[in-house]
Amino acid sequence: MLSRVKEILKEFGFTLYTKPYQLNIVGLRSKNVNSNSFDDEIHVFYTKPDGKWNYHIFPATTDPGTFWLNNPTYPQGTAILAQGQNRDAYAIGLHRGKYEALVQVKPVTVIRDYDRDAILDFNNGSKETGNFGINIHRAESTGSTKLIDQYSAGCQVFKDADDFYAFMQLCKLHAKLHGNSFSYTLVDFRSLRRITLKRVVTATTVFAAFALGWIFTPKVYERT
Repeated sequence: MLSRVKEILKEFGFTLYTKPYQLNIVGLRSKNVNSNSFDDEIHVFYTKPDGKWNYHIFPATTDPGTFWLNNPTYPQGTAILAQGQNRDAYAIGLHRGKYEALVQVKPVTVIRDYDRDAILDFNNGSKETGNFGINIHRAESTGSTKLIDQYSAGCQVFKDADDFYAFMQLCKLHAKLHGNSFSYTLVDFRSLRRITLKRVVTATTVFAAFALGWIFTPKVYERT
């Protein structure tokens, strides 16, 4: 999995962090457009002092829940974080003043879903860049949460509380060694699929067609 994610980062010109315990935090958004389920993943990987990589995969959502899609706080619609690398856009802070999480400290780009239904709209909404409180936090304080509901109005949210606490321990180690500044990269698999299909149509080599293979690989959860 590490090599595949590295390929994606390289493809889009995103930075790969290689210093010991300097975190690469990558959200992988699934192709599913139905809201309210934790069907995405947050991948966290870093090198150790011996040069070997540690890799973690956490179930999460990169999308808002049904409640906020139906009841947006902005008239333009609920925020959906756009694909891209948000460099140094996060820091350890308090989510809504309640508990430690990664909070947005620099502008990010979102897509405003204005349809007010339970279907995620990534193609027709308007883009907006700014500080919207698109944090990286957990759902329930204990156990594993089944539905997103009100836990995300555009934030990146861990499904399992224990996963999130483990993630925050890694963040604190990163902050101790590299400062309280984190980059978050979001990869949208629908965008990857569109780009790859376009290349298959225009390319004449077998290699281009083979590139489709790694996009549709089944999910494998890893824990270290």
